Amino acid sequence: MKQNPVPSALLAATIDVVLVAAFVLIGRASHNEGPLGALVTLWPFLAGLAIGWIGARAWRTPFSLRWTGLTVWAATVIVGMLLRGASGQGVQLGFVIVTTVVLAIFLLGWRGIAQLVLRRRSRRA
Repeated sequence: MKQNPVPSALLAATIDVVLVAAFVLIGRASHNEGPLGALVTLWPFLAGLAIGWIGARAWRTPFSLRWTGLTVWAATVIVGMLLRGASGQGVQLGFVIVTTVVLAIFLLGWRGIAQLVLRRRSRRA
């Protein structure tokens, strides 16, 4: 399942950022909060996402579910929560649980789908 590394990494990073932003915007909307404060909520998770990408060296295997996906997901949640706490944003247990589950579905889910698509393509080739 070889991909051209640069376009694949850019695509994967874009998908990750869009999904983390979607998570934040959905959460804010579900609490009837406007999008103005979204950046305050978003930055800790984007920082965690970036740290996850660096830690996993995700640009090497951006569609990998096991190493890249799990590392990026864990770092996004853990670093995001630590930064939220450090910046006084609050880290209630319910929010941690919802964040962990939703970001797992988002960040691991798309990679699982990508793996299936890539496998099917490689079988046809």
